[in-house]
Amino acid sequence: MKLFGGIEAGGTKFVCAFGTGANDLTLARFPTTTPDETLAAVIGFLKQANLEAVGIGSFGPVDLHSDSPTFGYITSTPKPGWTNCDLAGRVRSALGVPVGFETDVNAAALGEARWGAGVGLSDLLYLTVGTGIGGGAIAGGRLVHGLVHPEMGHIRIPHDLARDPFPGVCPFHGDCLEGLASGPAIHKRWKTQPEELPPGHPAWALEAHYLAEAVANLALTLSPQRIVLGGGVMRQIQMFPMIREEFMRLLHGYVRHPAVEERIDGYIVGPKLGDRSGILGALALAEQAAHGTR
Repeated sequence: MKLFGGIEAGGTKFVCAFGTGANDLTLARFPTTTPDETLAAVIGFLKQANLEAVGIGSFGPVDLHSDSPTFGYITSTPKPGWTNCDLAGRVRSALGVPVGFETDVNAAALGEARWGAGVGLSDLLYLTVGTGIGGGAIAGGRLVHGLVHPEMGHIRIPHDLARDPFPGVCPFHGDCLEGLASGPAIHKRWKTQPEELPPGHPAWALEAHYLAEAVANLALTLSPQRIVLGGGVMRQIQMFPMIREEFMRLLHGYVRHPAVEERIDGYIVGPKLGDRSGILGALALAEQAAHGTR
């Protein structure tokens, strides 16, 4: 039996696993402290299994270009101590197996495509809304990379200052999507943690508006067959009907397809894998690394 290892590297914790797939997984979680301390715990856990390969979905920014001297590095991250960390190289050296490397959101998109809401689809968009906002896309069956990698959380969306004078929290752009709609933006705007706001609070209508603006832009740009919205903020399930309604209003009948016109509840959905999208995507990356594909 071939065992694969996965690492979902986050700014707060590392989720690690080994197994053969979605129904066979041994999990562990370690706090993100220093690279030396965190990776020692991760590698110690993964050494319990005889692995074929390891996949990593990492917070970033990261270098995804295999011909680059810093491939597999976390690059200019604001996370203290992790700038220019050779994450993939250190795992490969310690375990002696092939390593697949991606952004955390691309890994989540891959997990949903393989075992979750994107099974059978060639084009999928995954957007996570939590401490930050990020997006991963699969187009024609392949993850989208490009010059670096998509940064969907930093797209610019209309900001009605009369309705919402909040300036945003993004240190780079102020009122980009992440600056207006991330968990910290909700907290700073309303002086309350998102999970403490009641379902009928006006925060959620505003949040749904911003996310619908983003999803409409991304749907028109990438034309995905399904859009998956995950992350801590999207645990507010009352958001989905509001986002779908606003999305349809923004499109105004322009996209003529039954998936949108007749089955919008199945077009904009939550992650079928729940909070396992990222770690299962890392396992899928390990499979690809073992077979020399990407």
